[in-house]
Amino acid sequence: MKTAAAQAKLDHESRLDGDDHQSLRLWLRLLTCTNLIERALRRRLRERFATTLPRFDLLAQLERSPNGLTMGELSERMMVSGGNVSGIASQLETEGLISKTPVPGNRRAYCARLTHKGRQQFGEMARAHEEWLRELLDGLPSEETQQLMESLRSIKTELSRREV
Repeated sequence: MKTAAAQAKLDHESRLDGDDHQSLRLWLRLLTCTNLIERALRRRLRERFATTLPRFDLLAQLERSPNGLTMGELSERMMVSGGNVSGIASQLETEGLISKTPVPGNRRAYCARLTHKGRQQFGEMARAHEEWLRELLDGLPSEETQQLMESLRSIKTELSRREV
C-alpha cells in the first residue's frame, strides 16, 4: 500500500485547491498520468530486462534509424545532454548492443548503430513495452480513449500552431 507522501510525490494535482485555474489543473493531471505510466514502465524495464528507460529510449531511437545517428542527433532526439547520451552509448557499446564508428570528415563525431544483438534485445523489450502499455491503458472504454485522443490532438495542434 502506498503512503500518502509517496502518492503525493506522483500526484501533482492533489496539491491544488479550488482557486487554481483550470489550465493548471489540466497540465498537472496530464503530468500526473504521465508520471504514473512512466513509473510503471521504469520498474518493469528494471525488473524484467535490468535496464533503464533512458537506455531503452536510446535503443528505440537507433531502431528507427537503421543508418545510425550521431551522438548529437541522439542528444537532440532524446532531449538530454550530450554527456548523458555518451555515457549511455558507451555502456551499450561495451555490452555489444550498439557500435560506434567515427564520422568521416569529423574526428570528434561518432555514429551509433544497433548491432544484431542490440536489435534482438531491443525487439524483445519493445514487445514487452507495448504489452505493458496495453495493460496499463486498455481498461479505458474505447469511446473514452477515442475522445481523449481527439482532445489531445486538439491541444497538440493548438500548441504547434502557436509554435510554443
